[in-house]
Amino acid sequence: MSASVLYDAPGPKAVVRNRVYAVVGSLAIVALLVVGVMRLADKGHLAPEMWDIFNYSGIRQNIADGILATLKVFGLAAVGSLVLGVVLAVGRLSDHKPVRWLATGFIELFRSIPLLITIYAIWVGFLTDYSMWALAAGLSVYNGCVQAEVLRAGVNSVPKGQSEAAYALGMSKTQVMVGVLIPQAVRAMLPTIISQLVVTLKDTSLGYIILYPELLNSARLIASNTLVNGQYPYVSTIVVIGVIYVAMCLLLSALATWIEKRGRRAKTGIVVADATPPTEMGNVIDGSGGR
Repeated sequence: MSASVLYDAPGPKAVVRNRVYAVVGSLAIVALLVVGVMRLADKGHLAPEMWDIFNYSGIRQNIADGILATLKVFGLAAVGSLVLGVVLAVGRLSDHKPVRWLATGFIELFRSIPLLITIYAIWVGFLTDYSMWALAAGLSVYNGCVQAEVLRAGVNSVPKGQSEAAYALGMSKTQVMVGVLIPQAVRAMLPTIISQLVVTLKDTSLGYIILYPELLNSARLIASNTLVNGQYPYVSTIVVIGVIYVAMCLLLSALATWIEKRGRRAKTGIVVADATPPTEMGNVIDGSGGR
């Protein structure tokens, strides 16, 4: 039995106690789920009619339109946040104090303001008639600030010898940043970058505050305007829309994993010359070994 640096390995009694706690906790969770399902069934939320509404073409079309609207604004926000993140990260690492202070102030300001307030302020103040662009701009600003900090951490994690060698070759600071530091930072921080993109995808649901017809807003309209057996199908709608959100996030995570694995398999570095011994000079000159 080996011990960890952080804690001692549990003894026989502790192992038995931990297993008992795990079994009891699992049973408690299962019991709560069963009680919840039974209560929903008693109130009629699990009746087949509640789920049959998704067979109607109109409701399926509304869901499809909501998914498309969500993906549109996510695409804009993803590109905008990554571009803004690179700009802010470079500004945060600048040697010029005014640029560094401006980038730092921008990041700290919009990381402190709730995202909902940022989206609403942009919509009311600048883009009242363009809710999609207002939502994309708000998401880009907030998530761009977060991505900037991620990229800055990635750049700082690159060994200093990389930049020193680049400067020794006569490269400018811009060339070092663009050609040496940022590519390595992106590769090192790719999981965190993708995780923040997943957060961006989920935050598109805040578009309801500015009346943008994204997926969650479409679900709210479906559930509040469809009457089944004297009840509104909120439970079934939430379950279906939740599954769709989970599926989109899993697909994005799978794409990130594929990109990361592909990047690791990429052949990089300097090609090493073959170490085969050179041909004798005499054979090269006259092919007979003589001089």
